[in-house]
Amino acid sequence: MQQYELARFRTFTRRAAVLGAVKLALLSVVGAQLYNLQIVQRHKYRTKADENRINIRLLPPPRGRIFDQAGRLIAQNKQNYRLVLVPEQSGDIQLLLHTLAKTVPLGQSELTRILNEIERRRSFIPITVREHLSWVQVAQIEIDSPDLPGVSIEVGQVRQYPFGATFAHVIGYVGSASTEEIASDPLLQLPGFRIGKNGVEKMHDLELRGRAGNVQVEVNAHGRVIRELDRDEGEPGNDVTLTVDADLQEHAATRLGAESASAAVLDVATGACIAIVSTPSFDPNFFIQGLTQRQWGELVNNRHAPLINKAISGQYPPGSVFKPVVAVAALEAGVVDSSHRVRCLGHIQLGDRTFHCWRRGGHGSLSMISAIAQSCDVYFYDLALKVGVERIAEMARRLGLGQASGFDLPGEQHGLVPTPDWKRAMYDDAWQKGDSLNTAVGQGYLLTTPLQLAVMTARLVNGGWAVTPHLTRSVGDELSQDTLTRVAPKSIDLSHETLAIITRGMGRVVNHVSGTAYSARIEEARFAMGGKTGTSQVRSFTDIERQSGVVKNKDRPWIERDHALFVGYAPISAPRYAVAVIVEHGGSGSTTAAPIAHDILLEAQRLDSISRLSSPLNIRSSEIRKV
Repeated sequence: MQQYELARFRTFTRRAAVLGAVKLALLSVVGAQLYNLQIVQRHKYRTKADENRINIRLLPPPRGRIFDQAGRLIAQNKQNYRLVLVPEQSGDIQLLLHTLAKTVPLGQSELTRILNEIERRRSFIPITVREHLSWVQVAQIEIDSPDLPGVSIEVGQVRQYPFGATFAHVIGYVGSASTEEIASDPLLQLPGFRIGKNGVEKMHDLELRGRAGNVQVEVNAHGRVIRELDRDEGEPGNDVTLTVDADLQEHAATRLGAESASAAVLDVATGACIAIVSTPSFDPNFFIQGLTQRQWGELVNNRHAPLINKAISGQYPPGSVFKPVVAVAALEAGVVDSSHRVRCLGHIQLGDRTFHCWRRGGHGSLSMISAIAQSCDVYFYDLALKVGVERIAEMARRLGLGQASGFDLPGEQHGLVPTPDWKRAMYDDAWQKGDSLNTAVGQGYLLTTPLQLAVMTARLVNGGWAVTPHLTRSVGDELSQDTLTRVAPKSIDLSHETLAIITRGMGRVVNHVSGTAYSARIEEARFAMGGKTGTSQVRSFTDIERQSGVVKNKDRPWIERDHALFVGYAPISAPRYAVAVIVEHGGSGSTTAAPIAHDILLEAQRLDSISRLSSPLNIRSSEIRKV
């Protein structure tokens, strides 16, 4: 019996020892893991704990402002109360939005937008519910905040355009980033953050954005902020100063009025754009606040295309304003001189086709200067046949036509200077002499933009210097590279004799009683202007229609009326400004476009004589030649 008891005791002792060893091993493993977690990896888990306790939130930087050349604000920021929610902290989103709608009415489209943003963004990213809250709405939401989990009011900034529609096509506007854009930069996910969508806002978006800051805040288990731990304000965006003059811009916009029209004004010595207007326009502030479906429909369906910047995107046959190009090409090629005379009988016969002059009875015998002044079509038909379209096209390109200028706004069109090679490639057809005659009077395939015509005029009257148009004067405290590189343009190698003949003819257009724009002349001698009228046909007419009088603009539907054009410069004694005006379907250039150019050039000189600002914009042609 004693032996049996002793055996049991020994067996129990062995089991106890085994179990104890197992327990000891388990305790050792647990102890080792605790040591690993608490000692070895303490920094890692302390960081994770801090990350759960501390939130780092990006702070959007103030967007840079935009000024005109005299320092007037044309794009600024104003305070904005914004309602945001964080989906991961908000629980039942549908119930929360229903509760919010009692204070801030939310339409179905807004609800759809909010739900779509929640679905495509990460749950901790704040979503903008509504901007531009009133103070009453802000106060009510703050009162109800205990019942609105994840909802908060943020005080931010929103873009504002003090000049409204006057600068819409220049400044553009800002808007929310697209899904593709958001993926490239976390900053763009911030509620209410806007990027440039058009105009200067788009061209200089990165400079205007600035650098984002951040704030570190301590939060509790529910995500509510306990206190702020640290803050980095970031850097505000750079201010941008433009070459435009707000007063002249407003004057030009008022003068164009409700017409479907555009105008561009350049400093002939530097290419600085002093004004560039397209009408009708739109108020970019509406894009900030949000357009209704009706407002958007009115803009899109307006036949005068208010959303398009016609000054750089509109492409038009230049009509008779192209005739100086033909004259320059002929003179430089040496095929004629200024004494070359042509007898105009009102038409020219080419094979079985008759090409008419705008004056039915003809102009009689004319020299080149008189032909420019009276805009005789027959004279330039004759020049085109002598000089050839290839040399005309080459000269047109030297004067800035048929190519993008690199102007610092999006959407600039190239225009078109046709050649025999182009026609063969485009239409698989040979160039005809009739094509050359059409080109000589600015019709046919030829297309230009108002900005290109202003450049052409500047190069003709500044001594033959290849100025290129630009809009940006400085970014931050630094002059833009464009301004620096364009102060000393290259010569386009035109003889002084040729340019003198052309400018004399353009001077007579306005200041001689026989000139086509004599009624639009500036009578004050020190402000006198020169220029060239143009009327470009939208459709061609048969001889029967001409005889019946159908060609008269007033007898046709608006869409079939001729475009009215005028290019000009002033003062005539020492050119400072060049202007191009196009009124779509405006009829005669002499009666519609020239008076507008008269008013714009007169105002530009009046403003200049008042201000006399000391700036790179005021460098004269003679000073440029010394550089």
